[in-house]
Amino acid sequence: MKPLYLLLICSILFSCQETPDKKKKNKLETSQEVDEQKELNTLNIAVLEEALGIKGKENEGEYKVTIPQNDLKVTVDGFKIIPPMGLGSWVAFTPTNDQSMIMGDVVVTEQDLKPVQQEIIKQGLTITAIHNHFVRNEPDVMYMHIGGMGNEEELAKNVKAVFNKVKEIRGGDPSASPMGQVENTLDTNMIDSIVGYNGSMNNGVYKITIGRPDVALKDHGAPVSTFMGFNTWASWQGTPERAAVAGDFTMLENEVAPVIKALIENDIEVVALHNHMVKEEPRIFFLHYWGVGPAEKLAKGLKAALDQTGTGDKN
Repeated sequence: MKPLYLLLICSILFSCQETPDKKKKNKLETSQEVDEQKELNTLNIAVLEEALGIKGKENEGEYKVTIPQNDLKVTVDGFKIIPPMGLGSWVAFTPTNDQSMIMGDVVVTEQDLKPVQQEIIKQGLTITAIHNHFVRNEPDVMYMHIGGMGNEEELAKNVKAVFNKVKEIRGGDPSASPMGQVENTLDTNMIDSIVGYNGSMNNGVYKITIGRPDVALKDHGAPVSTFMGFNTWASWQGTPERAAVAGDFTMLENEVAPVIKALIENDIEVVALHNHMVKEEPRIFFLHYWGVGPAEKLAKGLKAALDQTGTGDKN
């Protein structure tokens, strides 16, 4: 009995001892819990506006500036692509526990791409994605997602330098010229009833934006909202008989395959699949799509794809 008793005592003592790796893990988890319990800082909107020199929009403590790319005359399959169809550069600011974070998307031409990349790195920001939104677009445009953490005033100055580089290369402010107008005779009530969400009209483009309240997304420990770009959207133009719809799906990893399948089976092209962030939790994928055809058929195709995601409550 004595050897068995000693074996039992040793087993209990050994199981109670933590290895250095386990201690390190427990300490890290405790630190993360403490960070999550800290209150978020507050953005100084006046400081941001002065440093950026651009008037933006505030939403529940976050701030976003948008620059429509009115100087780019882009067409796809005979449809004119104006900023509400996805031709706008933007950067959004959000507070974290101890500093500020930015996320953004910069529209670049083939001539802009290299020098704007260089400027982003020069300003201490990060490039988190480079991709297309369209195919068969003339001229070709690409989209460069950027991120950054730090002092809000310094971040704003960094962002301004990037936007100024675009102005320098293009020979002027992309937003200076008037925004175009496109034809839209669509039955938007019909689209709303099929898709299950409402949108708004802007220069002939009817846009629906759908958040993901079912996913508590964080990047660098900070919540990422619909306002910061965590959303699914669809922009419409055209006629009931020949409409065009372009947009973006945001998906959890297990939603990617069924969403793509639903879109393709409903004659909607998937033109890009990519990330927008690199430090997000949980992992999120984005895809861009383009569809041309009868509006009702396109709406039903989008609904079939939406049904593969956790779209949350209706707007």
